[in-house]
Amino acid sequence: MVEHRSIVNHVLAMTDEVALNSADRLLAVTTISFDIAALEIFGPLANGGTCVIADEAQTRDGATLVKLIEEAEISIMQATPATWRLLCDSGWSGSPRLRGLCGGEALPVELASRLVSRLARVWNVYGPTETAVWSLVAELPGEIDAGAVAVPIGRPIANTRLFVVGEGGG
Repeated sequence: MVEHRSIVNHVLAMTDEVALNSADRLLAVTTISFDIAALEIFGPLANGGTCVIADEAQTRDGATLVKLIEEAEISIMQATPATWRLLCDSGWSGSPRLRGLCGGEALPVELASRLVSRLARVWNVYGPTETAVWSLVAELPGEIDAGAVAVPIGRPIANTRLFVVGEGGG
């Protein structure tokens, strides 16, 4: 069970990380039952911003999603690599004002490279639901090394610690 204080810490930590503020318009593309929806809903609301909720049809069509991002003047979006790939594959050239978080599954190097060239800032986020959504965060550099074999998963979010244990538990 995730405690309320864990979600509060998550929202506050991610607010600081991505500089979420009252001028932001966050596009919620996740179903409400997916844990990452907590940041999509509570992040903008806790900061006086706007939460724009995409419907299911909009999240399944890249061109429609691009149109929504542009028309609603979205400044931040959090999505899985599959959704980011859908956008990129639709011919989307990106948005210089859009900040993006990518999580929910491994971020391939090739997709990370495409995202950093299309977005103002990009973060790779990682964590199991049991830790209140994201446990680790890594802001990606403006260019991905062509020889990279993996995208960093980052450092622990605020007020948390990470322990890496081996097979023997130590």
